[in-house]
Amino acid sequence: MWGTESYGGPRSSSATGEAVDSTTSSAAIMDGSSALISGAGTSYLTDIVWWAGTIAMAVGQIGNFLAYTAVPTVLVTPLGALGVPFGSILASYLLKEKLNILGKLGCLLSCAGSVVLIIHSPKSESVTTQAELEEKLTNPVFVGYLCIVLLMLLLLIFWIAPAHGPTNIMVYISICSLLGSFTVPSTKGIGLAAQDILHNNPSSQRALCLCLVLLAVLGCSIIVQFRYINKALECFDSSVFGAIYYVVFTTLVLLASAILFREWSNVGLVDFLGMACGFTTVSVGIVLIQVFKEFNFNLGEMNKSNMKTD
Repeated sequence: MWGTESYGGPRSSSATGEAVDSTTSSAAIMDGSSALISGAGTSYLTDIVWWAGTIAMAVGQIGNFLAYTAVPTVLVTPLGALGVPFGSILASYLLKEKLNILGKLGCLLSCAGSVVLIIHSPKSESVTTQAELEEKLTNPVFVGYLCIVLLMLLLLIFWIAPAHGPTNIMVYISICSLLGSFTVPSTKGIGLAAQDILHNNPSSQRALCLCLVLLAVLGCSIIVQFRYINKALECFDSSVFGAIYYVVFTTLVLLASAILFREWSNVGLVDFLGMACGFTTVSVGIVLIQVFKEFNFNLGEMNKSNMKTD
C-alpha cells in the first residue's frame, strides 16, 4: 500500500492489494509521490514488474469502487489494510525485500483483524438507492458535521499548516484524513447515482446532476490530498506517515459514514466491540509492518544472544 522505491520507480507491488484505503486512491498517490520526491527518472517505465503492479493497482481501485456500491463502508474501508501485508509479502518474494519477524507478525495480525471485522460487520446495506442517498445528504446532522469538517480544514490549511506543518506530522495527516469525509461518501454516492443513470429511470436526470456534483467534490478532495501527502513525504518518514495516516484516515471515514449512512444503527454491542477489536488489531499490524520494517531483528539472532548470556 505505502511502498518505497524499487527498480528506479515506485514499488507498485505494495499497492496491489489496495482495495480501498482508503482509503480511496491514497496508496497510488503516496507511491507516486515517493518517485517524484526522489527524482528517480523514468527507467521504471521499462520494468515489467512495475507495469504489473500498476495494472494490478488499477484493477484494485475498480474493485474498490464496486465494493462501495454493494457493501457497507464500515467494512470496505478498514479491509483496505489488507493491501499492506499482501504487498509486503509479495515484495519479499518478487523484489527480494527483507520482511523481519515483526513484519510477519504484523501481516498475521492484519489478516486476523480483518477476519474479525468481516464476522462482526453490518449484515445489510443502509442506503441502496439514489433517493435515499439524497435524503441522507440533506440530513441536518450530516450537514452540521460537514460544516465542522470544512471549518477545521480551513483552519488547518490556511493558519496551522504554514506555521506547524513541516514540524508536526499530525497537521498534514489531519488535512488528508478529514478529506476522507468527502472522498469515501462521494465514491459510494457516485456508484449509487450511476445505477439510476444506467437504468434510465425517471429520476436519471436528477441522478446525473448528483453524480456530477459528487465527482467534482471527489476530484477536488483528491487533488488537495495529493498536495499535502507530497508535503508530508518531503518532511517525514513515509513509513511512519503511512501507518499513522491509515489509522486516522480510516477512523474519520468510519465516523463520516456512520453519520451519513447510519450503518451502525443495526449493530449490536457485541458486534460493535468485535469491530473495534478487529480494527485495533489491524492498526497494530499496520504499525508493525510499516514502522519497524527497517528494524534488524530475527529469531536466530535472539537465540544467539541468549546462548551468549548463558
